[in-house]
Amino acid sequence: MPDRNQAALEFLLTRRSRPAKTLTTPVPDRATLETLLTAAARTPDHGKLEPWRFIVLSKPALARLAALVPDRGTALGIDPEKITKAHDQFAKADLAVAVICSPKPSEKIPQIEQVYSAGAVCLALVNAGLAAGWGANWLSGWASHDETFVTEGLGLAPHETVAGFIHLGTETSAPPERPRPDLAAITTWADT
Repeated sequence: MPDRNQAALEFLLTRRSRPAKTLTTPVPDRATLETLLTAAARTPDHGKLEPWRFIVLSKPALARLAALVPDRGTALGIDPEKITKAHDQFAKADLAVAVICSPKPSEKIPQIEQVYSAGAVCLALVNAGLAAGWGANWLSGWASHDETFVTEGLGLAPHETVAGFIHLGTETSAPPERPRPDLAAITTWADT
């Protein structure tokens, strides 16, 4: 039998993201955040390309992004409720990390594998935050997929996209457990 890390397994079996709107100060300090980012950067990365990077967004940066949302939403014809929701995602946050998918040219590693790796970084950062005792949530939304918003707001290069905004902070309330997938309904056992 392999060595078992029961604490890590129990964490993974019970982990639960915390809604970003319930997170408040204090937020992780720089040293703590560097530890969380180090953990997230240990994500599987076929070819060791590091096809992702981080942009740490403090309160002033989040306020700047929030200010961009209304004009972009209006220009795109987004429903006003969705504009408000996107605005509040940034305006009411105290700390978030933008995980940027930044694929590298490679003859061996398809771009889709690099995109998967960036998504895995998002989950790894959420889990690192939760394991360290912080509240954490992975959000995206229409603004994160708008080329103008991410170029103006985050300075992304044309080949880059936002894999997610990982919000981190102190949770104000524990969310209730939610229904989980029916394992039998989503699993096929291929024995032959």
